[in-house]
Amino acid sequence: MANEWARKVGQMLRQVRPGLGALASSRLDIPRNGLVITSPAFEDGGTIPDRYTQDGEALFPPLEWFGVPEGTRSLALIIEDADAPFPRPLVHAVLHSIPPTLSGIQEGGLGLRQVRVSPLGFKVGRNSVARPGWMAPSPIPGHGPHRYAFQLFAADMVPSFASPPGRGQVLRALKGSILAATRLVGIYQRL
Repeated sequence: MANEWARKVGQMLRQVRPGLGALASSRLDIPRNGLVITSPAFEDGGTIPDRYTQDGEALFPPLEWFGVPEGTRSLALIIEDADAPFPRPLVHAVLHSIPPTLSGIQEGGLGLRQVRVSPLGFKVGRNSVARPGWMAPSPIPGHGPHRYAFQLFAADMVPSFASPPGRGQVLRALKGSILAATRLVGIYQRL
């Protein structure tokens, strides 16, 4: 009964989506400059396996990147759902102060709640439910496909925050310092 109600709500809200143009990487006019992000778990525009969603194990998917430009002092990763039925994309994770020597994050490398600095050296900001950590995809049933954008930014500085920052705080801190940006989009939907 509850699933049927959720599916009907999802169908009613099917046209309510901020879209790819509302993503952090779309709103900034930043060249890729050779920066590329990929995942061994799914291709760009491909389906995110259940294992990385709330319908599976809710693990953080493995990510790899290369082409970090010269002069990069830190990387930031912002993961957003461009199709959540809200005015702005739903933020699933914010990572900042990623060492430029790091070339990816292994499967499960970000926890559902992670306040401490990662063993890999990065720090974690707040997602849309105000928690530091990974919020695995869980779109409304019947709402259609959701595009999850894994957006990587290379900056010529290392930001500092008194407490875990949100998406906006990280972008404001990096303003004028971003050398390159790229994104990987994975698709997930619940019927």
